[in-house]
Amino acid sequence: LDCTIAVEAVVSTQSTGEHGNCVLPVENQALAAICERLSTPKVDTIRHTVTETKEKAFNRMNSFVAKVIMDITASARFDGAINVDINEISMNLVPFPRANYLVPGVAPLQSPKMPQQRHLDAIFSDVFSPTHQLCRVDLRKGVFLSAGLLVRGEVAMSDVRRNIDRLSESTRFIYWNKDGWKTGLCWVASCGLRHSVLSLSNSTAIRYTFEGLRERFSRLYNRRAHLHHYLNVDGMEAEQVEAAYESLNNQIALYSEMESAEPLDIVKPCVI
Repeated sequence: LDCTIAVEAVVSTQSTGEHGNCVLPVENQALAAICERLSTPKVDTIRHTVTETKEKAFNRMNSFVAKVIMDITASARFDGAINVDINEISMNLVPFPRANYLVPGVAPLQSPKMPQQRHLDAIFSDVFSPTHQLCRVDLRKGVFLSAGLLVRGEVAMSDVRRNIDRLSESTRFIYWNKDGWKTGLCWVASCGLRHSVLSLSNSTAIRYTFEGLRERFSRLYNRRAHLHHYLNVDGMEAEQVEAAYESLNNQIALYSEMESAEPLDIVKPCVI
């Protein structure tokens, strides 16, 4: 991995957390892991070499990011039973200004190794699994603040409702937003698929990703390693890096606090 990725990620996290309406985090490591599972490299029997090139792998990684954008904007381009405006995503899925990270998940994942047409119920289950997230987040470890499901294809609303009810039984939402689902349904499916689902998960589980980032950053920052590359740039000061590090700590504390939040005991007044 690039040694400076941690520094760049911490600095950018401060800007996106403070100024972004909503942020869709995507990790190269998560994309690479998905592509590795789906890849079918061809072996040259004469030279005994693998013809799968890095360029092709990067193209496949970029295609997943492009699919997220296309699914989010599908309602603006095609008809559907429930059209979702882009502004509705942040309005319904971001409860607080700093709790604005929506982890994208994609299902089904296309691959020659896997069946091209998964059963609809399986797609709804897959989209929340760790192997289908575009950021290395295990959603089972955290509490959902909200969750979005953008469905594409000829899917009945009764099937969407049934799957949401089924997923709600195993999905832990924060106590003040038990019905925190936002649903969109576009009738035009993605190319080559009968139906697909994009999930946007606002979950406290992302704090574990931030904690891993903080650990990698601390190893460099404690020794001031690689910082001179950034401090030599006009307008970049050491105080900005320290402020970004403090902002990351505040972000982790925010999600930790919400993950451990419990409903307050309300004492009913006695009627005399």
